[in-house]
Amino acid sequence: MLPKILVSFFIVIFHGSLTLASDPDPVFDFCLPSGTSAGSSHSSCKNSSLAKVEDFIFSGIKFPGKFNGSGFSSIAVNSNVFPGLNTLGMSLVRADFDVGGVNVPHFHPRATEVAVVLEGKIYSGFVDTNNQIFAKVIEKGEVMVFPRGLVHFQMNVGETPATIIGSFDSQNPGLMKIPAVVFGSGIKDELLEKAFGLSPEELAKLKKRHAPH
Repeated sequence: MLPKILVSFFIVIFHGSLTLASDPDPVFDFCLPSGTSAGSSHSSCKNSSLAKVEDFIFSGIKFPGKFNGSGFSSIAVNSNVFPGLNTLGMSLVRADFDVGGVNVPHFHPRATEVAVVLEGKIYSGFVDTNNQIFAKVIEKGEVMVFPRGLVHFQMNVGETPATIIGSFDSQNPGLMKIPAVVFGSGIKDELLEKAFGLSPEELAKLKKRHAPH
């Protein structure tokens, strides 16, 4: 009898861990956040009779955002700016690249991303946990998937600007940019110098470049 109980226990635990591995399923048709609780999967919902069609339309990605020093621009589309997404378990991003622009290696701890190229040619890829790289130049109309939690990257290798729309299977996918995580988070200098074979001067330059703004 005891083995059956243990088996049942582990099935429950395993099933629970799978359930917690993604955003909760919605229990209403939609949940427009009330007050200032947008962005949380546990947001309270305002009365559905107060909903308007405008709550389910977002126009903020018609144009590129502000470009950074690496020729990259991104506009996140989540429930903080688009109330209709709240509790639906998804979000978006518009990414634009100048010629030669780079989206630095990064990962999303809570979501798989599907990216479709709207314009241009993008060298795009990810690295798995065996340190194997999967990368290729993708063009307008092509789609690439980046599995949840794996480091991925993009670079415009065409002669014109490029644009990508990324879709995430989480309301809050998270974003961790590797350079900023390593050199801009306050990790002890001695550790970074030993880990990357850097001199104090080289490390100081990298920390200055990737310091939080």
